[in-house]
Amino acid sequence: MAVKTTWTITHSCGHQVDRDLADRPADCRAGFARWLTRQECTTCWRAARNESEQDRAAWLAAKRAQEQAEAEIWSKQYRMPPLEGSERAISWGVCCRHQLMTAAYAALVSEGETSEAQWEGVEEAARTVSRAGWWIDQRSSEPEDLAELLRATTDSDRSTENPYL
Repeated sequence: MAVKTTWTITHSCGHQVDRDLADRPADCRAGFARWLTRQECTTCWRAARNESEQDRAAWLAAKRAQEQAEAEIWSKQYRMPPLEGSERAISWGVCCRHQLMTAAYAALVSEGETSEAQWEGVEEAARTVSRAGWWIDQRSSEPEDLAELLRATTDSDRSTENPYL
């Protein structure tokens, strides 16, 4: 008598399906069928996975909104000018500027040897950079390099009063 190939599996979610296990070696079918009974069926597994992805997406959206709000408050508090670029680039640039500036302050002033007066010069230089893309491009930079990066900016990274220049 041949080992059966089709097994009726009652999954942990309660759903029952007939599963063809012919693609498995005969001596592994019973063990695999037993393992399947401890798993959810494919439909329930996909639904749970989709829900967890939706939960993750909702959590990520809430976290990004919180970071954006903190960056906006910080920008107003430290009189940072609005950035220029697409709507998406502006919101991302504001967050990148906030993260880089706060990390640089911690590294240079709080933990380093930069004085508050020297830091004010760094802040003034940062206020002149209005292109959101510049801040986005610097998001992976070392905080200690901020002053040098700001000195390396070009006129295309700064706004001008005359938009036709």
